[in-house]
Amino acid sequence: MIDEILKYNAEFVAAKGYEPFRTSKFPDKKIAILTCMDTRLTLLLPAALGLKNGDVKMIKNAGGIVCGPYDSAVRSLLVGVYELGVKEVMVIAHSDCGACHLSGQEMKHLMLERGVTAEAIASVEADGVDPEQWLEGFHDTEAAVRVSVDAILSHPLMPRDISVRGFVIDSLTGALREIPQRE
Repeated sequence: MIDEILKYNAEFVAAKGYEPFRTSKFPDKKIAILTCMDTRLTLLLPAALGLKNGDVKMIKNAGGIVCGPYDSAVRSLLVGVYELGVKEVMVIAHSDCGACHLSGQEMKHLMLERGVTAEAIASVEADGVDPEQWLEGFHDTEAAVRVSVDAILSHPLMPRDISVRGFVIDSLTGALREIPQRE
């Protein structure tokens, strides 16, 4: 499959298919979106929000959540704010997310089935990481959005003038629903 993608890429570049997508590294709308890596959102989310190439910084991970104060999502948001002019952040989870109810214990079992050794898992634990906890999903999508929004807003390195709001997008229709923060 990767070889097919490479072949297509060479044809795309030769035909100058990239020209309509030219933009700068700075987001035109000064927004960063933290969202899920779910394949249903690849084209649906930008289409449902009226976004074109260059409008926003899109940060994706499993679940579209902040996992910890120094994870790659927070790092990317800080780069967006300080280096790329981001003024607003949208945290967008989605309906029927695979990370919802994801079991860290089951993930560990699947790793062992695929040939990862118990010693390899123990080495992760020796680094101070509980693999089951690290790979555990969330169980309430709205609550996960609230936790991520709060983590961004309360981060000691995030400036206080950044607007951060949370949403859930319907993964079938693209309907966006805001999740209000609790006081």
